[in-house]
Amino acid sequence: MARPGAANASATQGKRPWPGAEARRVAAIVLRVLGGVGGGYGIAALSTMLLSTSLPMPKAEAVLTASMASFAIFAGAIVWAFAARSVARAWLGLAIPAALLALALLIPGSGA
Repeated sequence: MARPGAANASATQGKRPWPGAEARRVAAIVLRVLGGVGGGYGIAALSTMLLSTSLPMPKAEAVLTASMASFAIFAGAIVWAFAARSVARAWLGLAIPAALLALALLIPGSGA
């Protein structure tokens, strides 16, 4: 009886991966995790600041609503980091919204 996975082992026999391919794959995953977690946290924090100061409701409700929305924003940023075609697109897709949110906070009258 053949052992499970024996067919896969014979199919890849003789094929060697490119030198450093595994290191590049691991580096890409690590960069996506760092971008998703760090960038997601930054975007969530910036959006919470902007929403809590600009929502037209009592202050306590605005802060609570903005804080609850930040969880969805954070999760979306992590999903984006892994859904982007490349690491560069993932980081760019996180940096642009973060920069726009930071600029919106600097505009006088935005509530901040």
